[in-house]
Formats: sequence, C-alpha cells, structure tokens
Amino acid sequence: MDRKPWRRYYLFTAIGTWIISYYPLLMGARVISDVMRYGSVLKENYPKYIIPYTPVSIALIAGVFLMPVFMRLFKERNFHAGAISSTVVFLIFELIFEKKVLVSSTETVTKLEDWQMYMCYVPPEGWGQTITEHKTQTAVEILMGEYNPAFKLHFYVISILLILAVLNCVYGFGEIVKTGEKKRGKSLVIQAACTAIFTGLCILACFTAFWRDGSLEISPLSAAMMAVYFIVMGVTAGVFAGSFLPGTGRMASVWISAIAASGTTLVMYLGEMILLNGHLYRLGHGYFFRSIPGMVFSAADLAIILLSGGITAGIFTLLNRRTNS
Repeated sequence: MDRKPWRRYYLFTAIGTWIISYYPLLMGARVISDVMRYGSVLKENYPKYIIPYTPVSIALIAGVFLMPVFMRLFKERNFHAGAISSTVVFLIFELIFEKKVLVSSTETVTKLEDWQMYMCYVPPEGWGQTITEHKTQTAVEILMGEYNPAFKLHFYVISILLILAVLNCVYGFGEIVKTGEKKRGKSLVIQAACTAIFTGLCILACFTAFWRDGSLEISPLSAAMMAVYFIVMGVTAGVFAGSFLPGTGRMASVWISAIAASGTTLVMYLGEMILLNGHLYRLGHGYFFRSIPGMVFSAADLAIILLSGGITAGIFTLLNRRTNS
C-alpha cells in the first residue's frame, strides 16, 4: 500500500487544525499570561468566549495529532479512542480555565465560569458595564436568579458535539484515504458541511450573541438566527449518529439519526431553560410563540425540535435511496 497519500492527508490535517485553532489558543495564552502576571484578567481585556473554545481547540489538536497512534493501536476502534481522549482533554482544560482564571472589574473579582454565565445572554456591547448595572436593567437577570452551574449543560453539549463532529470527519476521511473503503463517504461529506456551518454559527454567536438585548422577547432577526442555530446543531448531531449506520437498514439509519437530532436540540433547549431560571426566549408574538399551558415550550419551540429531526430523516432517506439505486 502506498502510504504517501495518507501521510499527505495527515500533514495537511494537522497543519489545518493548528491554523483554525490559532485565535483561541492565542487568546487563551494571553489570558493565562495576565493571570500569572496580575492574578486576574480585567474584564475589558477578556477575549470573547475563550471557554469553551480554547479547551475545544486543545482537545482537537490532541485528537488529530494522535490519530496515527490510535489507528495503529486500536485499529477499527481508532475513532472511539480519539473521541474519548479528546473529550477528556477538553474537560480537564475547561475545568482548569473555569476554576483558575479570575476576571476582575471595578466592583468584583469572579471565577471565569461565573463570568461566562453573564456573557451567555448579555449582548457584547454591554460587556463593558458592571454586573450590577445589568441586574437593574434587564429582565433576564431578574429571571435568572443566583448562579447555577447547571447552565454549563449547553456549553458542554456544544463543545463535545464540535469535537466529535470534527474528529468524525478527520478520522473518517483518514480511513478512506488509508483503506479506500468509501461506504461512509457521502455521510461524511454531509457531516463536514454541517460541521462547517455549525462552527460558523458558533463564531457568530460569540461575537453577536445573535443580537439579543437581554430581554426574553427577542427581535425577529435574533429569533431567526437562534432557530437556525438550534436546527443546524441538531442536524449536525443527527448526521454524526447516522454516519456510523450505513448498511444497518433504511429505517434504523433514518430513525436513529432523527432521534439523535431532535434529542440534541431538546437538550440545548433545556440548557437555555436552566440559564433563564425556567424560562425560554420568546421567538415572536401570537399563539404560536406563547408557552403551551403546563409547559415552558411554545409551539414554535416544538416545531424547531421536530424540524431538526425531520431534516435529518430526510437527509438519510435520500442517502439510502441513492445507495440502493
């Protein structure tokens, strides 16, 4: 077997991972430098969302660079080894950043995990204000109540999904280059497209918070962006699950991937609900957007959850037809 294509693929992937990780790593290093020199980082110098994206970048670098080792040691289970190792690396560095990095303002010094909670819903242009000012100005802060570490549920889900989706593409295409087996090829192409779109939306959310203003009643633009984000996130998770199911039967690949997509979107909603102390953002006005009696979800929310599963089911229905034709 000619190993040159595999070596070129690995070199290209490793360099590419370094390049896309440059900004999160640079910002993480800058924060660590400030903490080591001054004991904390001033809130005006704090880069946007180094957690979870700096730990995510470190985890991806570890997973990609160790790919040849995992392929040699674990054979057909190489992706499992890479995914587990990268997830552990992410959790270690995430917890180190959350607990050890302090953010200081004119009124308080707080752990990074506490500071991150406020940045989940305060728009970027408001980060220069003090926490106290925001508490007197926005309904969300009143609703949210005291700090709840469970808010990190959706951060961890987003982060681990990004890690798994990227590594699925890297290891999957690596297997194709190495063995020539293209059974998963089409689903991996779709996975790569979904992952790229989802990553772009994550970056957009970091710098804009989807233009939320701290109120539960958000603008139509913000509502549209949040709906797209939730759907794309669900589809990315569904395609990830379905990409491992070629040859298992049409119904299995369609239903399992659809359930994974809707389930992931539901978990994201639960994370938002925890952050907002039992509430959800209102995506519009009227009956379709009001909470259903006895539930926190509106009909619009349920439609988004189901739509992520429906789109995923449609993708794998088409893939199965083309495979069997």
